[in-house]
Amino acid sequence: MTALSGHGVILDGVAGENTWRLEDYLKRGGYAALKKIIAEQIPPENIIAEVKKSALRGRGGAGFPTGLKWSFMPRAFPGAKYICCNSDEGEPGTFKDRDIIRYNPHALIEGMIIAGYAMGCGTGYNYIHGEIFAEYERFEAALAEAREANLLGSHILGSAFSFELHAHHGYGAYICGEETALLESIEGKKGQPRFKPPFPASFGLYGKPTTINNTETFASIPYIIREGGEAFLNLGKPNNGGTKLFSVSGHVNRPGNYEIPLGTPFTELLELAGGMRGGRKLKAVIPGGSSAPVLPASIMMDLTMDYDAIAKAGSMLGSGAVIVMDETTCMVRALERLSYFYYEESCGQCTPCREGTGWLHRMVHRIEHGEGRAEDLEMLTGVSDNIMGRTICALGDAAAMPVKSFVKHFGDEFAYHIQHKCCLVPHEVQREGSKIYVEHAC
Repeated sequence: MTALSGHGVILDGVAGENTWRLEDYLKRGGYAALKKIIAEQIPPENIIAEVKKSALRGRGGAGFPTGLKWSFMPRAFPGAKYICCNSDEGEPGTFKDRDIIRYNPHALIEGMIIAGYAMGCGTGYNYIHGEIFAEYERFEAALAEAREANLLGSHILGSAFSFELHAHHGYGAYICGEETALLESIEGKKGQPRFKPPFPASFGLYGKPTTINNTETFASIPYIIREGGEAFLNLGKPNNGGTKLFSVSGHVNRPGNYEIPLGTPFTELLELAGGMRGGRKLKAVIPGGSSAPVLPASIMMDLTMDYDAIAKAGSMLGSGAVIVMDETTCMVRALERLSYFYYEESCGQCTPCREGTGWLHRMVHRIEHGEGRAEDLEMLTGVSDNIMGRTICALGDAAAMPVKSFVKHFGDEFAYHIQHKCCLVPHEVQREGSKIYVEHAC
């Protein structure tokens, strides 16, 4: 267990509020990895090799191998180079990164300092979501503690290595979670994705080589350096090293963040979250944030929580935001809400996304409100296909994938809405003894 606790203990909200400061982090073995690197003068390439050995994959959504990403940074580049942390946690259902900043900010700071050392960068930025200002202030306080202790800034711990880290507060735009839109925002420009290539590793922040990783990814680095890449790998499974934070929300008894080894069965994660609320049956799960394709219970109950298993089942582990839906969920209504989000959050730069997300929302809205037409299901799939792969960034795909998966797995509900002008699913299920009282939508 690494990201929340830094040393094998998951911190709950009460404990975390009292143990986030530097002195508490040091008691948990904090900054031991950085001190080891400085004292032993470990070559940067050895650090990258250790991260590769750990099989740490990006915890922000894409799951790209972190060590490989770090190796893309040109070591011989003569000018400034940057690292950026993506704490712009705007994906519906995701709330893990803010807890790292809130309860264990120094793990993130130490991880970013080590990354700066490994890639020869002198400056880093943590881009924090605009709607969590209290966490921004806490991170600034943690930065001040690290500077005061000479763990950050010029000549860290008396060495020749200097690294400065700044917090940058966003404005709550979902699109700035896309890495190049994030860079544009830091530069003071409108948050819109850039055309790629060139990629950030060669032309990033201020036109200089830049590496962007997620909050949880950086927070996992101190454990890897302290305990070794193999130890981190063994916490998970091959190609899926370490533990992972899962934000579990929806119809469960104990919504929250749970840190478990990758490869843990979904049934165990559901049990940790207290099981299904009200004793109801599981209907569907979005396993990786709102942009991930939905999976029905019949598939989800047999899966393990890791990148490869979820991908093989036709979805994505993504950010680890597990949205649980029970038997009373109207899938048309759920998709209408998701489609509205992506319609509102599209930056409007690409025509397929700007126009297509509006079409998708209007069609699902029409079906949900009893105005659906027989051709709407085929049109939903067609519009989704015309969006996917035709935009500068992945927001278009993020809007289209849920639509296709909802129609694929729950097409009978959409067809019922269209044919009968009302909902197939009961809006309320009340249990009294062995009796079930059902209130339908029509």
